[in-house]
Amino acid sequence: MKLIKTNETPINDLKIINQIRSLGLDMIHEAKSGHPGIVLGAAPILYTLYAKHLRFDVRKPDFFNRDRFIMSAGHGSALLYATLFMAGFIELEDLKQFRKIDSKTPGHPELNQTYGVDMTTGPLGQGLATAVGMALAEAKLEAQYEKIKKDFIGFNTYVLCSDGDLEEGISYEACSLAGTLKLNRLIVLYDSNSISLDGPTKNSFTENIEMRFTSMGWNYIKVADGEDYDAIDKALIDAKKQTDKPTLIEVKTIIGKYSKDEGTNKIHGGDIEDSEITAIKDKLKLRDIAFNVTNDTVEDFQYMIQERNENIVSDFETKFSSLPIEEQTKLKSLIEYNYPIDLKQIVYEKPQENIEALKDTSSKVLTSLVKNNDFIFGGSADVFIPTNTYVQDASDFSSKNYLGKNIFFGVRENSMGAILNGLSLIGFRGYGSTFLAFSDYMRPSIRMAALLNLPVVYIFTHDSISIGEDGPTHQPVEQLVSLRAIPNLEVFRPCDANEVIGVYKTIMKKTAGPSVISLSKTKLPILETTSSNGVEKGAYIVKAETRKLDGIIISTGEEVHQAIEVSKRLNVKGIDIRVVSMPSIKRFLDQDSTYIDEILPVGVKKIVIEAGSSLSWNRLIFNPKYLITLDSFGYSGSKDEVYKKCGFDVDSLEEKIELLLK
Repeated sequence: MKLIKTNETPINDLKIINQIRSLGLDMIHEAKSGHPGIVLGAAPILYTLYAKHLRFDVRKPDFFNRDRFIMSAGHGSALLYATLFMAGFIELEDLKQFRKIDSKTPGHPELNQTYGVDMTTGPLGQGLATAVGMALAEAKLEAQYEKIKKDFIGFNTYVLCSDGDLEEGISYEACSLAGTLKLNRLIVLYDSNSISLDGPTKNSFTENIEMRFTSMGWNYIKVADGEDYDAIDKALIDAKKQTDKPTLIEVKTIIGKYSKDEGTNKIHGGDIEDSEITAIKDKLKLRDIAFNVTNDTVEDFQYMIQERNENIVSDFETKFSSLPIEEQTKLKSLIEYNYPIDLKQIVYEKPQENIEALKDTSSKVLTSLVKNNDFIFGGSADVFIPTNTYVQDASDFSSKNYLGKNIFFGVRENSMGAILNGLSLIGFRGYGSTFLAFSDYMRPSIRMAALLNLPVVYIFTHDSISIGEDGPTHQPVEQLVSLRAIPNLEVFRPCDANEVIGVYKTIMKKTAGPSVISLSKTKLPILETTSSNGVEKGAYIVKAETRKLDGIIISTGEEVHQAIEVSKRLNVKGIDIRVVSMPSIKRFLDQDSTYIDEILPVGVKKIVIEAGSSLSWNRLIFNPKYLITLDSFGYSGSKDEVYKKCGFDVDSLEEKIELLLK
């Protein structure tokens, strides 16, 4: 059905689609790089979504109750930017700056760089998996506010994904959970062109997509011709009618449509020659002038968008203003990513025996935070019991209870990380837990959280070779240094209950940037000299020298206890040692030079004890002989046996340090 403006001719859908194609080609040619294949093949998909379905207002691009769109196939950024220009988000000059430094049109979409971009994408699968988190967050918010005001919160999350997205394992993990949770406001448009960078997908990807998604609890709709924008429109209408399942719409497209290499991997990526652009524009019935735009295509496209969305912001604001003041304040804090977390809410009951596994301390603190804040929730990758992150005072999140706060992610570490990113993009403070050794499965999602600057919390337990009998597969060695190497990620490894409390206080003061809490499974004494406040500066003196300073031991986590015992023994021998607990290397190195020199004075021998990779410590210790660390895998045996074998028992440490300080 053609939309007709008052006293004017019908809108020409195909002309607008071809205008988007033309602009995308011009951007790629100007930049001498990009992906013309998706621009030419998938333009009808993005046109139909933006023109006829997506709810947003360019005058207020951060409007909270807008639909979200995730370009999971982030290599198709030129297609997205051309569409955003046509919609009114960015300027024509921005298209000319495609892939240039500090432009609004970087090589892959980046959050906070371009109006209309809801997530940084690029690594295939991450966008789709994160969208599941956004849909999950929407379901929870909608349920929370349905009790207060009917039809108040309600937005769809749309995704454009590629064959590559569906080949990545993370997409299977996330989509499986989305089906289980019946996230019916999630609609995925699959650009199904059967071509990958290396050639036809039949070489590596032959599964039945309909059967795969149907088996996961999704609705499946197929559009046989990707040029048929009316069929795409109908598919989206049908998807929104569904009431209890997410929907995948498979749109069969031809990569590089209208090019000489259409339907082959030759058109997948790279520049495109002048003569080829001329030939394509001739087929599209467009003038062969770079960045030429006909005003009627822009006006018609924006008219369709505005005609549908004219009142969505004012309607939402009217409903918002009728909420109780307390609820307005609360939701406003979520929308602005600035909800205060009252640290007085942290309740901790000290055990009578004054000894506790750090994961158990964490559980007490986490429970008090979740119980007192509607916007903190999370879960576990099927290790609720061993990580002790199940919140007893909260119900379980499920398809029958979107108000729940315990998310059962299943054995899906990577998608757990991406889903937490999605929760955070909507405004929640999400957390997820697994064993530290398995954080490797999550690394791509953690890296995305750091890029997106999201305040996600990762609770990683069983963080030492001291877990013993499970052996080297479960004993983390290289994970701490790997995590510490990620820019914008803070890694905390506390040594006792006091420091665990300090870690949570430090993290909850942040409104941006992800954090890791690395926790011991072993029961550890609660020390009189540890400081929750000291954690905020990254390091502090946990045991001072008694007379003169002969040396300093720097340690983290449970090895701090070993260090203190060694210092006591050596003190009897006349060697006076200071012990510094350093729960966060990054935090400590960010302090001013006065504080750093106070804790680690120049000219004093410094020795590190940490049962992990030596590479974490190169900015502090320059002579490797002063690093008592572990650059090999562990062993299966009891805690004491493994410690002895690896040289981290107190006797071995005492001998090594005495020799170093003599």
